[in-house]
Amino acid sequence: MSNNDNTDRKQEKTRIMMVDDHPLMREGMARFLNLQEDLDVCCEAGSVEEALAVVADGNPALVIIDISLNGESGLELIKTLRRRYPGLALLAMSMHDESIFAERALRVGANGYLMKKEATGNILLAVRQVLAGETYLSAAMHNRLSQRLLAPHGGPPSPIAGLSEREFEILHLLGLGFGTRQIADKLNRSIKTIEAHRASLKEKLQLKSGADVVRFAIQRLEDL
Repeated sequence: MSNNDNTDRKQEKTRIMMVDDHPLMREGMARFLNLQEDLDVCCEAGSVEEALAVVADGNPALVIIDISLNGESGLELIKTLRRRYPGLALLAMSMHDESIFAERALRVGANGYLMKKEATGNILLAVRQVLAGETYLSAAMHNRLSQRLLAPHGGPPSPIAGLSEREFEILHLLGLGFGTRQIADKLNRSIKTIEAHRASLKEKLQLKSGADVVRFAIQRLEDL
């Protein structure tokens, strides 16, 4: 009887999946979340491919996703999971500056964005808000978005504000050191398509050459 009670209690826990390419990060988050009576980190993955293979069997209610997965894109993973599992809660987590990546994460389907440097203090708040169907952003990011709504023309636009999601994705991969052919393979697109996107990036960012686009991409990552 007691074994059945224990099983029932375990089944009542909310199942969470961790996707991060650092095993220690996954282990630390799992230990922290599993201390909560109502949460259970049921599965984990270290890459996009592994995450897509594990999520169906793991049947989590929430997936916490690092947006930089050893050169792969967590943003693309979020987009794929949102398309395949519309009701799945998705929380993006990263060391990257939320002022650059939070809106992108929300646009492709995330329910919230948590910076790793604030994770220890706000992880439970973020997890519970997202599981409750709310959107989680830091107070600073909420204020930034509110100011933009109140005064949308109050300041100069970001040089990357006009990029499409695919262009932003390619810019990010260029900054990580991927070449045109590697990006084409990774995104399952032709080399001509990636070259066309790079030409569009050069025009939208008002840069003189393809090399300037790469330098811009690298500098953008270094500034985060």
